[in-house]
Amino acid sequence: MKDLEIIRLLERENEKLKEQLRRYSFILEQVMDAVVLLDDHGRFIEMNEAACRLFRASKEQLIGKSFHVFLQLVPPHIFQFQKQMLRKFGTYDDELIIRLSDGEIKHIQIFMRKHAFHHFDLYIIRDISSKKALERERTINESLFKDVFNRAVDGIVIFDAHGRFIDANPSFCAGVNVKKEELLKLSMQTFIPIEYHDMFEQLLLMLKKKGTAAGELPFILADGTQKLFELTLTANVHSGFYMAIMRNVTEKRNMEINLQRSEERFRAIFEQAHEAILICDDFGNILRANPAASRMFEKPLHELVQCNLLEFVNKKSKKVNKVIRNFFRFGEIRDELTFYMPNGEEKQLEFTSKKAVVNGYHLTIFRNVSERRRMEKDLREKEQKFRSIFNHAMDGIILWDNEYNILDANPIACSILAIKKEKLLQKNVFHFILPEHQREFQRWLKKCMENEETYFEFVVVAADGTQKTVEISLKRDIIQNVGMMMLRDITEKKEMEEQLRKSDTLNVVGELAAGIAHEIRNPMTALKGFIQLLQGSIGSDREDYAMYFHVITSELKRIESIITEFLVLAKPQAIQYQQSDICKIMQDTIDLLSVQATMHNIQIEARYDDHLPEIYCEPKQLKQVFINMLKNAIEVMPKGGTITVTVEKSDEEHIRIAIRDQGCGIPQDKLKKLGEPFYTTKERGTGLGLMVSYKIIEEHKGKIDVESEVGVGTTFYITIPIALQSEDE
Repeated sequence: MKDLEIIRLLERENEKLKEQLRRYSFILEQVMDAVVLLDDHGRFIEMNEAACRLFRASKEQLIGKSFHVFLQLVPPHIFQFQKQMLRKFGTYDDELIIRLSDGEIKHIQIFMRKHAFHHFDLYIIRDISSKKALERERTINESLFKDVFNRAVDGIVIFDAHGRFIDANPSFCAGVNVKKEELLKLSMQTFIPIEYHDMFEQLLLMLKKKGTAAGELPFILADGTQKLFELTLTANVHSGFYMAIMRNVTEKRNMEINLQRSEERFRAIFEQAHEAILICDDFGNILRANPAASRMFEKPLHELVQCNLLEFVNKKSKKVNKVIRNFFRFGEIRDELTFYMPNGEEKQLEFTSKKAVVNGYHLTIFRNVSERRRMEKDLREKEQKFRSIFNHAMDGIILWDNEYNILDANPIACSILAIKKEKLLQKNVFHFILPEHQREFQRWLKKCMENEETYFEFVVVAADGTQKTVEISLKRDIIQNVGMMMLRDITEKKEMEEQLRKSDTLNVVGELAAGIAHEIRNPMTALKGFIQLLQGSIGSDREDYAMYFHVITSELKRIESIITEFLVLAKPQAIQYQQSDICKIMQDTIDLLSVQATMHNIQIEARYDDHLPEIYCEPKQLKQVFINMLKNAIEVMPKGGTITVTVEKSDEEHIRIAIRDQGCGIPQDKLKKLGEPFYTTKERGTGLGLMVSYKIIEEHKGKIDVESEVGVGTTFYITIPIALQSEDE
């Protein structure tokens, strides 16, 4: 009976535990934050549904995947620091940036606990991308408001319900000639005359009632001068305060007074004006004209005022009827028409008409532009010819002023510099010159100023960052204060010349390699044989000469390795292409060199993409390439470090292998020479290893790219097609 009671008790306890587990599972799935468990290698072990939504992947896709895949944007030193803090304190929280598989960037807040469940680490992750976006938007809005507030030409003040100043922009402080610190101790009423206080109170009442108000108020400044301000008031701009935009209209009102006075001078100006002035009614009858109009229309003044303006134009013309309609529709117009004079002469007159200006009648001012239009026509024709030549020239053409600012450019110049014309016209010539070359370019410009015309070759930096070699021709003062620069892109020409030079070098190396290799191997065989005989014949004194034999033997082996690399270049190799696992080839190579790496205090870390397809290749040759690359990486890291190897798909048709070292790096001017025969950065290297590697990858229809930074390290990127076809196929 006791055993039965114990069993029942255990069953009830088990049910309670299962119920608690179901509750915890329910709570875990309902929480908004992502919750994941990682093992010591950073691989996903378990996660809730929120985590799947965050990473946009199913549980099956995430389990076993490394969390580090999403942290590619996190600098390595920050990641190492977080791991140290987690190991030291057991918990750690921070904000990070992750990149999802589809390339989307997210900001996350992450809480980490070391070994929260047995030996698994607990990560609680919250997506704060929206919060970050709002913070950026708020910062931008605040910055824009402050910028507008501080740069506005009109005065802007913030004040409370009693009129006391809370803030003021520099324009208002300058307008009232009071420093901001002193102004904040005062109120609006301080500057408003007492007799206008009631008007200000009415504006405040309207402001509180409607949210906005507008009006004009005089301000008396500290020095006794009075200014008239036009106010636009807005309620509740910030924390219940009010804002007033104030514009000084004192001069405007004074101008209105002066305009009234100037009406008296109108008659004198009317009579003395050089332009023809006519005053007409709605039907075009001329009611008044000045002497200049009499001369322009070739009629005595007393006859002109009895004419109709429409007598001087073609009434059937569509343009004339359109001008008349637009005039009565808009009340004013500015245009040109052909007018026919009584003596038969045609004149092209530019006129400005305004409706109901003088006692309800219409005012029109005429200017004879016949001669100017003829000149403009000639100039347009010349401009069209120049523009056609300019735009269709085979070379790029840039016009620049005395400050080397770009005034104009043709399409070829825009194409060479990879920039749209609108943006190019905002640049200076020096913008496209490398900083280290600007002094030399300045010397060429000075030479151009002395010799009027100069030709030279130079490297320019296009807007997309590419460097191009161009042939430049400079000529100063083609017109006053305008110089001309002609550009011809010879980058491809230079590259072809360089490729031809390399090709010639390779041909020479190939031709010489076979002969040299065979000529050297014959005496080499004899030397090695006699050295072995000599070493065996010395007898008891062998140990005294062991060092010499060792040096001779090692150097002979070195010569033999160089000969072997020569023969790779000299004769076609027996190549057997087959479907192979690139990851296995790389791992075999790493295993082969792991002992050598360990002896140099170097670790080789390899990362392979999951489910990489097999590629069509020659495994032995690829292994030789990987050996050359890894040996080079080991040799340039005398103080040890880490070599990182990554094998991944660069696209649907190619595999990319990246081999990154932490060596001294290679200067940019030497990167282009890599792969040339006998060019090496190592003290005892021949350059043939890289040359052979380049040749093997080229035969696999692939390519090798190199990135390097001095003092940081070098990365070799090897891109190989997945479905390479042999020449027979």
